[in-house]
This record gives sequence, structure tokens and C-alpha cells, in this order.
Amino acid sequence: MPAQQDFIEQAAPFRGELIAHCYRMLGSVHDAEDLVQETYLRGWRGYQAFEERAALRTWLYRIATTACLRALENRARRVLPAGLGDSSVDPDTDLGGSAGAHHWLEPIPDTRAFATPEDTVTARHSVRLAVMTALQELPARQRAVLILRDVVQFSAAEVAELLETTPASVNSALQRARARLAEVSPDEDDAAEPDDAERRALLDRYCAAFENADMTALTELLQTDVKLEMPPLPVWFTGRDTVVEFLAARAFTTPGDIVMVQTAANAQPAVAEYRRAADGVMRAHSIQVITPGADGVAAITVFLDPALFATFDLPSSR
Repeated sequence: MPAQQDFIEQAAPFRGELIAHCYRMLGSVHDAEDLVQETYLRGWRGYQAFEERAALRTWLYRIATTACLRALENRARRVLPAGLGDSSVDPDTDLGGSAGAHHWLEPIPDTRAFATPEDTVTARHSVRLAVMTALQELPARQRAVLILRDVVQFSAAEVAELLETTPASVNSALQRARARLAEVSPDEDDAAEPDDAERRALLDRYCAAFENADMTALTELLQTDVKLEMPPLPVWFTGRDTVVEFLAARAFTTPGDIVMVQTAANAQPAVAEYRRAADGVMRAHSIQVITPGADGVAAITVFLDPALFATFDLPSSR
């Protein structure tokens, strides 16, 4: 089938950015990859009837966005624990509760989120955890308009055609989405973002503190208002003293029983933690996304889901 073979060759370069687009819409890297697979299948089947080859990218975005909007119907938004209620100041608190009652935001490896290292600042900023959490607050169609206009940078006319509406409706939805995002998105001081060398040094010190069970070293890295979240656990903590007390009592272990592998997720520094199991094997434990601040680590988001390691192309044990 020469037409289908032509589709495979022409559409392949867009796969990475489509995964990022669906991730921004859905908040789940697994769902994003499933819907991009569906997008390519639909595109492959319909390619013979597609005549506007120059607009292939737009056509694929139309299929992917439609699939995302359909998937989001009657589906609860994805959240992080801080979006559910007040933080705890009791490091001995029960960690259970309604962990299974929520759809949790997932991290995305930078290798899947960005088509090239030169991706725009806007594209990189748009997948940061704080922004992703805020995006999930938007109604699905507003979210689609905002992403297609401000991140993908389609024109109002292109988005209108893609969503089968008018440019005026697109501009109205964009205005509402930007206003809502400004309300729910935290003010992030971009000037506080460390350069590459500072980022590597921060991550090196963070990993060493956990591997050596050095609570003093970790304490020195944390801002006084540091936040700790651990989805799917609904409990979260704020404040250096509370976070340190919790980690010392319930996360730190014997030196040598933890191995930290550095990676990157959501345009932020991240680590994959392996922890020694009862059989002596170092097994996948969590993906931890670090939010740097002006005075050290501003937030730690620990995704307690070993299944995520495959997404990061990491083994389940070592």
C-alpha cells in the first residue's frame, strides 16, 4: 500500500510533539501514548482520502485533539495531593485515606515531552508540574484552545478549523483560558531557575543525601517552605522541619540501601530511586521530580509508581 507507506514516512517526525500535546491535554503519559497510537492508526486508515499533504501536521493534531476531547468526557481531572486540601504538619499522620479515589497527574520524561532539545521556552514551561496541574483546572475545550494557540502556536483560524468552530470563538475561549490559568497557576520566578551546572550540583547533592542517609545534607538543600507530595498518597507536607522529620522517620534507610539515578521530567530535574528489597535486590521505588527555588529545593514530588520506570526506559531492578 504505497499511500499508507507514504503516511508512515511523512507522519513519523510528528510523533514526539503529538505525545507532548496529548500529555498536556490528559495529564497522563500512558494515556497520551495510547491516544497517539490511535491517532496514527486513524491517520493511516484515512490517508488515501487526505489530499492536503502540506497540512499533514495540522490534520494529525485534529485527530489527536478530537481523541483527547473524547477521552476527557465524563472523566475527572488529574490532580496532585496539594490540590485536594490543606497540608499536614504531623509527620506521624496516617498515610492512607482516599488514595484510590483520585486520578493522579503523571510525570513525563523530557525525552518524550520534547521533540528536540531546542524546543521553545513556552513548550518546556508548559509541562512543568505546577503548570500541568493548573492546566487540568481548565475545561477541556479551553485547555485545547490554549495549548494549540500558545504552545503549538497555530493561528486562530487554524484552531477554528481544527475544532470546527469560528476564530471569534477561539479567541474568546483563549481569553477565558488565559485568565483562568493566571488565577490558578502559581507565580513562578523564572529568574530563580538554576543554570545547567547549578542544576547538576543540586541533583548530585540531593542524590548523595539519600544514598548516604545524610539528613543534615538534605536539610541544607531544602527551602524553609519546601513542599513534599507523594501520589498516590493523598497526604502532603509543607515546611522544612515537618518534611525533614517525615523523611527521617519514614523514608530514609541504611546507607547503601538506596540508589538514585538522575534523569529529567517535566522540564525539571528528576531522579529514579531504587530501594533494596527483602531479597537484597535493588528494586524500582519512585520517580522524584524536583522543583528548584531561589534558595534550594522548593518542592519534591515523589511518584510512588514503579510502573513509571518503563516510561523512563529504566529497568525495574538493578
